[in-house]
Amino acid sequence: QVTSFQGVAVRSVSTSSPHDHPEHGRLVYKGNLAKTVLGVKFFSYSTSIFNLFMMPYIMLKSGIGVESLLVQAAFYGLIGIFTFVTPVTLHILTKGYVIRLYYKDEADTYTAITYNAILAEKVTVFHQKDVKIPDITKMFTTFYAKTKSMLVNPTLFPNPQDYNHLMGYDKSSFFKFEDLEEVKEADER
Repeated sequence: QVTSFQGVAVRSVSTSSPHDHPEHGRLVYKGNLAKTVLGVKFFSYSTSIFNLFMMPYIMLKSGIGVESLLVQAAFYGLIGIFTFVTPVTLHILTKGYVIRLYYKDEADTYTAITYNAILAEKVTVFHQKDVKIPDITKMFTTFYAKTKSMLVNPTLFPNPQDYNHLMGYDKSSFFKFEDLEEVKEADER
């Protein structure tokens, strides 16, 4: 990077890659839907806040207070769904979406950055040994880090070995020798 300072060329030298974070390690994954998830959640929250502020005005102007109890319940139920249920559902569906994933070689730890309920970045640190792959494929879960579900897109890892190491696929074998012996014995019977 070269910048000019009163006609004198000044060169700044950086020792770390732009993909490294000194605290978290080397960037191994960056989710391509991070801005979309943030935008959708922000839009949902803003419309919910708008609904809350407009509700008294709508009730005053519409005269909903004099209608039947059934009409009131339907009106409040509809407004309640859009005001509260939609943002909560969006948060539940997207809370495990990994925005960025860092890896520290020396400690064999991963740092996953996700969005929390108030749209701030949440940091989750875990070891590779804490990664559990679900037995049954789940829609919004690629793996569990300790007990927290995480969602990543395997094709977005620039280096496939990083994904293999994260998931534990780089280990020598998935089966124990005893398991193979049991399979052979069952075949022989």
